[in-house]
Amino acid sequence: MTRNPTTRRSALAWLGMGASAVALGACGGTPANAQQNFRVSYSEAEWRERLTREQFRILREAGTERAFTSPLNDEHRAGTFHCQGCGNALFSSEHKYDSGTGWPSFWRPIDNGAVGYSTDRLLGYPRTEEHCADCGGHLGHRFNDGPRPTGHRHCINGVALEFRPA
Repeated sequence: MTRNPTTRRSALAWLGMGASAVALGACGGTPANAQQNFRVSYSEAEWRERLTREQFRILREAGTERAFTSPLNDEHRAGTFHCQGCGNALFSSEHKYDSGTGWPSFWRPIDNGAVGYSTDRLLGYPRTEEHCADCGGHLGHRFNDGPRPTGHRHCINGVALEFRPA
């Protein structure tokens, strides 16, 4: 049986409406990495001043944007994706691919020190949460269903990213 990416995308979009609502509620809260010290650090008031309301919800409260809403999901130019919180280079367009999930996806970070990982159990099972290694901002999650050579899918909230063309 041949997979039809359009059918998969439509089904994911339909399911994503309900799943996003669950995820939006379940992923909100304090990121698992909130107690760590990071190179870039601000008070909650300073973060609120620096970020939009939605960026704060995603980056500082571990929120999730709705699937298929980020313009970066369809960004195909050469360039680099940086953390909206601190400007840290996180992902290269060379490692971006269309996962069909509705979020910008990458098969690897730009380098081994760009992102950090922690275990997120907010949905009742363990997931690998990704955060910016420099400021601790919540980016999304890493799954083990991505393409070769890594087999990873870094499923990232577009709101957490700033794209800088090459």
